[in-house]
Amino acid sequence: MFNKVILMGNLTRDPEVRYTPQGTSVCNFGIAVNRKYKQGDEMKEEVTFINIVVFGKQADSCGKYLSKGNPVLVEGRLQEQRWETEDGQKRSKHEVVAQQVRFLSKKDSGGMNDERAMQHDETTDLEPF
Repeated sequence: MFNKVILMGNLTRDPEVRYTPQGTSVCNFGIAVNRKYKQGDEMKEEVTFINIVVFGKQADSCGKYLSKGNPVLVEGRLQEQRWETEDGQKRSKHEVVAQQVRFLSKKDSGGMNDERAMQHDETTDLEPF
């Protein structure tokens, strides 16, 4: 099976670094991925919020050098976490386990003017959302 995710977005919060009992670094942060599209004559924008988890030395680097608002490019795999609450309700969430996190400059992501950014966005009338 193939499970690969590539996302570019901005951190929604400062990274949190913790350590496993074996001493492995684990870094969690969230990113917001923006998407612009055209629906009829109207331009719309949606934002998807994704949780990211990083392990090892890369987790240390993320915790040390990233902060809320920084743009990143994340490559990894999608993972589902399942658990049961104390009152027996089943819960789940999806997150991306990053294999590579690239630190981008503002110029690489948000630095594009709107016209140039639009050239990279999909703009079709066929998409329902």
